[in-house]
Amino acid sequence: QLQLVESGGGLVQSGGSLRLSCTASGLTLGPPSIGWFRQAPGKEREGVSCISRKGLTTTYATSAEGRFTISRDNANTTVYLQMDSLKPDDTAIYYCAARPVPYSCSSVEAAFTSWGQGTQVTVSS
Repeated sequence: QLQLVESGGGLVQSGGSLRLSCTASGLTLGPPSIGWFRQAPGKEREGVSCISRKGLTTTYATSAEGRFTISRDNANTTVYLQMDSLKPDDTAIYYCAARPVPYSCSSVEAAFTSWGQGTQVTVSS
């Protein structure tokens, strides 16, 4: 069974950087496409970025474009979200999620069927 574990969250000042990691285990069907989502207090969860199975395709929300970079390691077990120039509006719980193999990225949250427990990111002004 596919399991996802996020790490790397924390408290950072505005303008700072964090790198989130999403480590997958139970990859019996090969690496899945992975998306990063976030949910701020009082707001709906929103998509941030996504990377396809082999890393050939990446997508970003407008809010993340130019500041966040998604990547995956050569072993395809860990997906990273490098977040630079962080703003207080980036404060949220960040989740990674996987699409069923062999599907690629999607803008539809319901298309992601495996979820991690989330990691808190707090950006102070």
